[in-house]
Amino acid sequence: MAVFTPLTETQVERFLERFAIGTLTTLEGVPSGTENSTFFVTTDQGRFVLTLFEQGESDELPFFVALLDYFDEHRLPVAGPVHDRDGIALQELAERPALLFPRLPGRHPESPTLAQCRELGDALGRMHKVSQRFEGQRPNPRDLHWLSSAQHKVMSYLSEADQRLMGDEIDAYQGIFGDAPSLPQGAIHGDLFRDNTLFDGDRLGGIIDFYNGCTGDLLFDLAIVVNDWASAADGRFDEARYTALLGAYQARRPLTETEQTLWPVMLRMTALRYWLSRLLVVYVDPPAHDLTPKDPSQYRNLLAMRLEHGAPPLPSANPAPSHTL
Repeated sequence: MAVFTPLTETQVERFLERFAIGTLTTLEGVPSGTENSTFFVTTDQGRFVLTLFEQGESDELPFFVALLDYFDEHRLPVAGPVHDRDGIALQELAERPALLFPRLPGRHPESPTLAQCRELGDALGRMHKVSQRFEGQRPNPRDLHWLSSAQHKVMSYLSEADQRLMGDEIDAYQGIFGDAPSLPQGAIHGDLFRDNTLFDGDRLGGIIDFYNGCTGDLLFDLAIVVNDWASAADGRFDEARYTALLGAYQARRPLTETEQTLWPVMLRMTALRYWLSRLLVVYVDPPAHDLTPKDPSQYRNLLAMRLEHGAPPLPSANPAPSHTL
C-alpha cells in the first residue's frame, strides 16, 4: 500500500456521496507499499480503506470484486468491497479504478506466534474449502508455465551454479507435475505473506490484498504461506510454526494423497517462484515507482534449504480455534 496519486479532501468527499457510509472526517495517505495508492478514510459512521489501482489490467478487477464478495458472503475473514447506492463496488476516482473497503482491525505479524499460525491455517483451510465452488476464473500468472518461460530472462545475470540450479529445478518440476494426477483447484490468494494479514493480538483480524488472486492449485497457495510463515531467518523450517499452521489447515481441508506426495516439491517450486520474480524486478522489469526491490537471495537460499533438508512430516489435524468453529 502507498500513495502515488494524491487526493484532496474535496475529491474524497464527493466520492463518498456515492455511498451510504456517512461524511468524511479524516483522510490519511498510507505510505508503505509497491503498486497502488492507498488511503485510510474515516467518516462519521466508520473507518474504511480506499485503494486506487495504478497499474495492471483493469479488466481483471471484476474477478477480484466477485471473489471478495464471495468470501465475504461465506463469512471468511476478508473485507468485502463496499457497494454504492446502486449496488456497484468498482468505481473510478482521479482517473483510476477505485475500491472502498471496511478497515479491518489489527497489525501485520512480524514474528508469528503459534496461536497466530493456527488462526491463519484454520482460515486458509476454510477459504480453500469454499473457494473450490467459486465460479470465477483467472489463470495463475505465476504457474509452472510462467517459470519455464521467464527463467530465460534472468539467466545471464546468474552465476553458472545458479543457472544450473534454476534450470535443473524447473526441468524437475515439469517432469514431476506433468506425470502427476491433477491437484485440487480453486480460487487462491497467491501472495499470502505475513504482511497481507492483520492480527489483533493472536486473533486474525483479516486477510488483505487479493490482487494476485487467481484460479490454481490449492497446494501452491499453501506452500507460499508455509514458506513465509514457518521459515526461520536462515530458511530452515520452524517446526513448531509448521505443525501449528498445517495441523489447523488440515482440520478444515485434509490434503489428498497426491498433495501429500507432491508437498516437498511444491515447497521448492514456490520458493523458486519468488526467487525468479524478485530477480525479474531487480534486473529486467523494475517497479514503476521509486521503490527498493526485495532481495532475491532470500528465496534462493530458502530453495537451497528445501533441497538439502526436504520438508518435515505433515502433522495430523489439530482442532480449530473455538471462535472460528
